[in-house]
Amino acid sequence: MDSDDPRTPLLGGPFAANRFHRVAAKVCSIESWRRRLPISIWLPKYSVESLIRDAIAGITVGLTSIPQGIAYAIVAGLPAQVGLYSSIFPGLVYMVLGSCKDVTVGPTAILAALLAKYVAKSADFAYLAAFLSGFIILLLGILQLGFLLDFISKPVISGFTTAAALQIGAAQLKSLFRISGSSGDTFIDAMVNFFKHIKTVQLWDTILGIVSIIALLLFKRATLRTTPSATPCRHRVAKVLLYSVRARNAIVVFIGTILAYILYLYGITPFALTGKIDGGLPNFGPPPFSTVVNNKTINFEEMLSIFGAEGLVMPLVAILESIAIAKAFAGSTSVDATQEMIAIGSCNLLSSFAQCMPATGSFTRTALNHASGVVTPAGSLFKATLVFLAVTFLAKAFYFIPRATLAAVIMCAMISIIELKIIRKLWRNSKMELAVYCITVVVGAAVGLEYGILAGAAADALRALAAAARPPLQANVFKVGNVDCLSITLVGTLSYACSEYAAEEVRRKVGPRTAVVVLDARQLHAMDIGVVENFISMIMDMENNNHHRFLLWNFPEKHHQLFDDLQPGFRERFVAGPSIDLHILALEVDRREQSFNNINFQ
Repeated sequence: MDSDDPRTPLLGGPFAANRFHRVAAKVCSIESWRRRLPISIWLPKYSVESLIRDAIAGITVGLTSIPQGIAYAIVAGLPAQVGLYSSIFPGLVYMVLGSCKDVTVGPTAILAALLAKYVAKSADFAYLAAFLSGFIILLLGILQLGFLLDFISKPVISGFTTAAALQIGAAQLKSLFRISGSSGDTFIDAMVNFFKHIKTVQLWDTILGIVSIIALLLFKRATLRTTPSATPCRHRVAKVLLYSVRARNAIVVFIGTILAYILYLYGITPFALTGKIDGGLPNFGPPPFSTVVNNKTINFEEMLSIFGAEGLVMPLVAILESIAIAKAFAGSTSVDATQEMIAIGSCNLLSSFAQCMPATGSFTRTALNHASGVVTPAGSLFKATLVFLAVTFLAKAFYFIPRATLAAVIMCAMISIIELKIIRKLWRNSKMELAVYCITVVVGAAVGLEYGILAGAAADALRALAAAARPPLQANVFKVGNVDCLSITLVGTLSYACSEYAAEEVRRKVGPRTAVVVLDARQLHAMDIGVVENFISMIMDMENNNHHRFLLWNFPEKHHQLFDDLQPGFRERFVAGPSIDLHILALEVDRREQSFNNINFQ
């Protein structure tokens, strides 16, 4: 290409300038900015009907967010009001920046469990964790690095979720039965503690907790079928029952609270209660970059060292949860992963200035939001408003919420997220992926959730390396006339990891009676130079010593050049076309002519 050619990609040249202008125009266009500010897309089209539907959905979700927010704050070891703050402010930010109408952002059980060991040192770690998680997620979104999440496979995510559900559910045994001792940092610790202190079980808390679980499970199945010919009364009853099922968490907690309050009026307190909740607004301000632990001041660097590499699991889990939930409820609509990362990152970053714990999309509340008919992200505004009214005007009422009832709510929520069906699917289709799932669950339950996801990702990486080192080579024996042939199909990418294996496997598959070996490259994408070198050595050796003939069928031109560069004259073995039979017959004719000429020469 001539240097005066306008297509020459020189720095400052016309081509580079045009490319810069195209990128700048795309970034600075109004449509691009509107996509990064989704509220500017749906707000101008907002209607009264949308307002009513969003209000119904938001209030319904808010009734569930209140008990769950309190429960997840307790799981993390934080004051109950922190869980409520974390249901308000992240939701308001997501309303502006969120791209999925159904997603409801707030505290989740998994993030609470990951946070608990840091909060055990100081509550300040929760607010700093929200800030750091938000910063990391936002940075990944701005840099458009969402593709990194593709390296976390479905078995790892499912295994992590199952391990988290087991750990969180086991940790609630302490509150459900009101036993003494620690709830434990892992599933194994929680179970050991439960059986160790099983003699300290309190009767009334146990009865209330078990009854609450039964009520929640019955509520979940309480449906009334209707037909178009059913009476209007039956339709209204079915609709009321449907909304009751959706608000079952709030109903059960409300009944438990009323029961505890009535007994309190008679001077009876048989249950462990949530206790005083400091209502009102949070203390707005920057998250703490230093804290005090055991009368010792810990600066920002020391707090970061306490989080360590394990702390990176929180932002990873937050964005994985949110994007997975968004995809689950988006239907046929595509999910903008970059925008979701920007939204979740901003939610955590900004809400850390309002004493909030890390937040992300909640599957339970998102499903409820979707089922309630939400139309736009404005549903988060009504949810946040209801929770705000609760934490400011009804904070005193939360004092009487029984801890056993909250434990029942959490345990029922955990039952719904344990994914056991995947075990059967993986057993039937991919036992290697099942092994990855089991490793994630076992390590997560026994050692810790953050170690579980790391172990699962490492096992997945080993599985991928094993697949690269041992690619499938499909062999098919056939005949063309009287010629015994073997076709070996090369699939995918043959990397340097399989350079020795692939050549030796071809050698092993070739039988003594095989006259022609066909290497079929119709499904081959790429070959590393090390693989080509070993193939050339194997082919030359087998042709010279074993009198086999090789045909390389439908290889791309780039491979022709590579083989010929490494072994001049190798190009004559390449053939192409829809059928290999003619090439084999032609090869056999050449062999016979050569044999005939050799006889005449002798």
